[in-house]
Amino acid sequence: MSEPEQEAIPYHTLTGEEYEKTKTLLGRSPNATELAIFSAMWSEHCSYKSSRPYLKRFPTEGEHVIHGPGENAGVVDIGDGWVAVFKIESHNHPSYIEPFQGAATGVGGILRDVFTMGARPVALLNSLRFGPLEIPKNRYLLEQVVAGIAGYGNCIGVPTVGGEIVFNETYSKNPLVNVFCLGIAKKEEIVTATASGVGNPVIYVGSKTGRDGVHGATMASAELDESTQDRHTVQVGDPFTEKRLVEACLELIHSGCLVGIQDMGAAGLTSSATEMADRGNCGIEIDLAKVPLREEKITYEEIMISESQERMLLVAEKGREAEVAAIFNKWDLDVAQIGWVTDDKYFRVKDGDQVVAEIPVNALTAEAPVYDRPVKEPAFQDMLLGLNIDGISTPKSFSKTLLTILGSPNFSSKAWVYQQYDHMIQTNTVIPPGSGVAMIRLKGTEKALAMTTDGNSVYSLLNPYFGGAIAVAEASRNLACVGAKPIGLTNCLNFGNPERPETMWAFGLTVEGIRDACTNFEIPVVSGNVSLYNETLGLGIYPTPVIGMVGLVDLMDLIKNPLTPGFKRPGEKIVLIGDTREELGGSAYLKIIHSQERGYPPNLDFKKEIGVQALVREAAHAGLLSSAHDCSEGGLAVTLAECCLLSEKHVGAKVEIAPPSFRMDGYLFGESQSRIIVTVKESHLSALKNRIEKQGLPYSILGDTGGSGLEISVQNKTHPIIHLSIDEMHASQSKGISHYFTDSTDKE
Repeated sequence: MSEPEQEAIPYHTLTGEEYEKTKTLLGRSPNATELAIFSAMWSEHCSYKSSRPYLKRFPTEGEHVIHGPGENAGVVDIGDGWVAVFKIESHNHPSYIEPFQGAATGVGGILRDVFTMGARPVALLNSLRFGPLEIPKNRYLLEQVVAGIAGYGNCIGVPTVGGEIVFNETYSKNPLVNVFCLGIAKKEEIVTATASGVGNPVIYVGSKTGRDGVHGATMASAELDESTQDRHTVQVGDPFTEKRLVEACLELIHSGCLVGIQDMGAAGLTSSATEMADRGNCGIEIDLAKVPLREEKITYEEIMISESQERMLLVAEKGREAEVAAIFNKWDLDVAQIGWVTDDKYFRVKDGDQVVAEIPVNALTAEAPVYDRPVKEPAFQDMLLGLNIDGISTPKSFSKTLLTILGSPNFSSKAWVYQQYDHMIQTNTVIPPGSGVAMIRLKGTEKALAMTTDGNSVYSLLNPYFGGAIAVAEASRNLACVGAKPIGLTNCLNFGNPERPETMWAFGLTVEGIRDACTNFEIPVVSGNVSLYNETLGLGIYPTPVIGMVGLVDLMDLIKNPLTPGFKRPGEKIVLIGDTREELGGSAYLKIIHSQERGYPPNLDFKKEIGVQALVREAAHAGLLSSAHDCSEGGLAVTLAECCLLSEKHVGAKVEIAPPSFRMDGYLFGESQSRIIVTVKESHLSALKNRIEKQGLPYSILGDTGGSGLEISVQNKTHPIIHLSIDEMHASQSKGISHYFTDSTDKE
């Protein structure tokens, strides 16, 4: 086939070298349908051809791990015959092109990844990134993405219990929508996406196939420009159909007639069939004439790579086809036997007796291209790290500085967002959105699961290694603050064009940072996702690793009376565990107050971080702590303000600090790691101090809770350097996002 002929074929995105490889693997030129299949399966989104060598570096085994990367979602043992199943996925490009459906189908897709494993979804989180809200397009994207997440999650009956939202100019043309789902199941009910048993039926269930989402995988594997922003590449979701699909699939799993099941996600029918066959070291043959369709004159290529939502492909035991059909008919879902398992290790597609495509399974999976992309440190890296601290002016009013930071979108209340989510459905939520970590109880047990998402793209821009490592550390620290032991993590690695050596330089260092943190903290990576080509017209995002982490809480006192960041009552001691250094590089203070993103990000000492987290977990289990809040982004002053603002009883604080040996703004707003602020009753202070000193950790007693505001003074100084009422702080924090959507003033 000539190059002009190749280019004339729809859905062809292979390079010239890749096209030649298809001919070698087939022993002939591929036809149009085969070319579409290869293009989808060899896309970056499906094959991980640029990132696969790096991902092998992650530690994936641990005492709780049952299934690690390679399945639809990770599975960890939580005891008493129960398992937790979780994963995070991206839906970035679709959410820029069509934000409501892009976000909604991101939720739908991650739900299917979890219940495909036999687990009932019980919690959703999301990690979102947008450009500044002063820009009308960014406000539109945020509004529609949130509506899409709420519309799908609320309708299907799975609570959205937490997450994070970050605003930065780098995301104006490439917003990020990363969605996390957690499910629970009995250990013996877990199923995998593996085809086996020659002659076993291959059965299609769910919705009919249409043209929505055609080319979705390849669209997600390219930079965005006018040619890629086609709404037909974005899937259209129906949460009510998905709800029926959840119940039908779980009923099918309980019936015992299932061999394997896979979501028809990216690349649709093509990926589900070939990946199941690859895992089972077998072949699959399907007949397109039997596929339920909702479009007339749909082509073979469109059927094969459509990403229509709410569809699953399964392999059942031969002779039990009627049982499968009865279950899905009861739930008013399409069900059709479209093929069977073979022993020839070929993926064969037919239309009746006509062979449409015939490809060795391993040609689409194991033989997919893997690239060792060149790496190069960006030319501007040294310039970014340079920070003349003496050239940074000290604010005249630290009170006004704190109010400005609290009122910025990244630190303001996210209530406008999470109040649109139903976080109490299923009635398991122990810690709701707004605290940085969520917790759900497991009914019928004495256990709860805590979960969080974290990532700092500015740190990753300045030093990708520490950006990745700190994301893991902060997620684990958040869990420590509620007394949870981390049992596994999932990651979503969002980067620009991998064909740029600078992108792969950052990617490789990020992976090393995550790997080293996971190894030191003994937290395995059990699932994840890579999202590359987050660029528009050559402008890429900052490196953005997002960590989703799950922790186990098995102490009823911490479930009935959860440890949260808000001050509980006046008259308690405020203790800072960890030490503060002058680390303003990459800080929110530097960005918001001085409009700079530069300098060395904070250092991370793994040994010290492990010690601080272990101490807080142990103190929580011993019942010594009243509240706990990690001290990181925004620094000490912001953390103390948040403890006041998150107090249900509006408890303030009076803090007195020793004069620091460095700049006061560095002390108040620097972002040194491995710090947690806790409060304790006076009667518990001695026991806490003994534990801290026994472990050799630095600490300081900052002051006392009480009053109606935050007062920070320096020893031997007459006037406080920060003096704000809770009402003042709340007024500033509450408007950071909401006023863009409730104020009628024209902001364009």
